[in-house]
Amino acid sequence: MFGAPLKEDAKKIMILGAGELGKEVIIEAQRLGVETIAVDQYEDAPGMQVAHKFYTINMLSKKELQGVIEKEKPSYIVPEIEAIDTATLKEYEEKGYTVIPAAFATKLTMDREGIRELACKELNLPTAKYTFANNIEELKVAVENIGTPCVIKPVMSSSGKGQSICRSTMEFESAWNEAIESGRGKNSRVIVEELIPFEAEITLLTVRSVSGTAFCAPIGHVQKDGDYVESWQPADIAEEQLKEAEEIAKKITDSLGGYGIFGVELFITPERIFFNEVSPRPHDTGMVTMTTQDLSEFALHVRALLGFPIDDVHLVNSGATRTIKAKNESNAYQISGMEKALHVPRTQVRLFGKPTAKPGRRMGVVLSSADTVEAARKKANEAVSYINIIDNHST
Repeated sequence: MFGAPLKEDAKKIMILGAGELGKEVIIEAQRLGVETIAVDQYEDAPGMQVAHKFYTINMLSKKELQGVIEKEKPSYIVPEIEAIDTATLKEYEEKGYTVIPAAFATKLTMDREGIRELACKELNLPTAKYTFANNIEELKVAVENIGTPCVIKPVMSSSGKGQSICRSTMEFESAWNEAIESGRGKNSRVIVEELIPFEAEITLLTVRSVSGTAFCAPIGHVQKDGDYVESWQPADIAEEQLKEAEEIAKKITDSLGGYGIFGVELFITPERIFFNEVSPRPHDTGMVTMTTQDLSEFALHVRALLGFPIDDVHLVNSGATRTIKAKNESNAYQISGMEKALHVPRTQVRLFGKPTAKPGRRMGVVLSSADTVEAARKKANEAVSYINIIDNHST
């Protein structure tokens, strides 16, 4: 048990996925007197280090997932990753459990196929041209039909893993291998998308609560190999573009339903706004809200799912993030350069506490605030340049 014992009638949240985002949700829930249970597939996950209780299970296993739900009987089940047996969540929702935002939304957004079909065919939202492939022969045909360059992704993955740009018909085989090796679950299906020549890519955090729908200021971000490395808020987009983006975000989140925060990813082009993806949970690029807003995306998520009002979302200053990524594999590492990084004015460093380092794995984030986005991005870039992840075995 972590800290003082809670009252027997305290509300209980079970977080399925205890990484860095789940960890922040747990902290915000505890601030409101909620008992927290962290569940993940590996031991000593970041959220487990702060939760009241934790379990290490295979969340794709119906039996194991049923076991922890039956034992804890949580007031709220909050999925934070994609690799979960969603049929079990639906089963428990039908028994009266509350799944955030809802079992339907969780299942649909767990794979890119379901959400893309909803957005394009049912809601008529503008999207890139896309198709699916179940094997490498189908992928070759799909690439020829969509044209190059195109983007190839697993239908289920997290943080952009397995995503690659196919620039010629000669590259589809390596793209297939990357997608299949990095995808989550047992799915061997990929999505092939037209590469949109966008001016900017934004995340529009959209909050559904008892107060209705509210929007955070748009977040700009840069991705590398499908994973975010930098984000900033507010993103510089025209008022008309923001209005169009909010209309798209409201349509997709209204269709999904439930309470909580949704990370709606959009491509900005001179002609129109394209819908890309939506996550029914806090978004990694939204970590910038921990330094820019009066309520972070994590605080908003918890307030919304508990049924508390959210009348407005306030941006208090401009800010930026840069991710701290490992370059090598290590199960005994240390972080150097913290003192120099923290000398950068109005800058924080958040280390996630992941038990092992792997090439490309996010190990922390730098948060910088300033009067302008440009100044905040400069600070974040400077601070992250001082930080290194060192393998203790090599020192």
